[in-house]
Amino acid sequence: MQTRAEVVLGTSDLTGDLGFFKELGFRLDAIWPADDPAIARMSGLGTALRLVSGEGAGTLRLLSDDMETLGRGRTISPGGTVVEPDRLTPQVEMPATLHSFVVRRLRDEAPWVIGRAGMHYRDLLPDRLGGSIIASHIRIPDGGPVPDMVHFHTVGFQLIFCYRGWVDLVYEDQGEPFRLHAGSCVIQPPRIRHRVLYASPDIEVIEIGVPAEHVTSIDHEMELPNGPANPDTRWDGQRFVHHRAEKAEWASFRIPGFVSRDTGIGKGTDGVAGVHVVRRGEGDVPATRHGTDILFTFVTEGNMRLEGDGRSHDLEPGDAFAIPPGEVTRYANASEDLELLEVSLPAEVGTEVV
Repeated sequence: MQTRAEVVLGTSDLTGDLGFFKELGFRLDAIWPADDPAIARMSGLGTALRLVSGEGAGTLRLLSDDMETLGRGRTISPGGTVVEPDRLTPQVEMPATLHSFVVRRLRDEAPWVIGRAGMHYRDLLPDRLGGSIIASHIRIPDGGPVPDMVHFHTVGFQLIFCYRGWVDLVYEDQGEPFRLHAGSCVIQPPRIRHRVLYASPDIEVIEIGVPAEHVTSIDHEMELPNGPANPDTRWDGQRFVHHRAEKAEWASFRIPGFVSRDTGIGKGTDGVAGVHVVRRGEGDVPATRHGTDILFTFVTEGNMRLEGDGRSHDLEPGDAFAIPPGEVTRYANASEDLELLEVSLPAEVGTEVV
């Protein structure tokens, strides 16, 4: 068994200190959470370094490479006190969903924060349903080349939906880089290596991550593209899915009065999650309830009134909502140009007309 040491330093300016240590010759190995980074792992000059926002004095953490304890260590303070074991890189741990009825409006002016790779994040689910999911509205203000590196996420499910503009991406085992256009989406299976290359000036995406807290790790060895596309590759049972809006077919939706295009993500994740783009169809719209664990919806175009939780909520583009299982709701007063992005976990929603 090999034991290594990691120096843990507190910081009040994570971004500034990352730049400082990079100038000294350190490289970034992992950072989390992506939307508002608080912890970063670096290595260089023969030293493993962890920067933690808000921490106090530095500590020394001993890390074991033994297979039975891989990724675990213990922290020893300068005075010699041993602190409880900690994970070097947190694994995917799915917390129980704390259900709540959530409505998040763009006009409420929720703050944009600077996250990983200089991207701006707006939180669409402030309570994150007990840590089970994070939904972010992300923008890259100026577009152009993105200062990204080949990386992967320790995550159970992750969706990237292009809301405005376009972005150039490259993924492990998916061949040459490609352009993701507005209305299209991809899923990033757990630990698939990828990189953001270039973005249009008006790029905006919706990113869904399960669970809310997950690690972004840098792969300094892999170069992308890494060869021809291999559609049979699986990561934790999931395959890469690129849904193209221009090739989609519309069909009846789970709620009468609407139609949708199935992105194929339910099949690609073996039922872990489902993603639909929804429009107004024909006929009356009844009240319904659903039976899935998590149901999140983002309004991409048009207007509607969400009736539920004893209230009515007038919604417009940029608004989002989450409906707990068993809650009776109705999508009323839908405009002809209404379009919704619906994400469910698991994929099977189990809708009942009330």
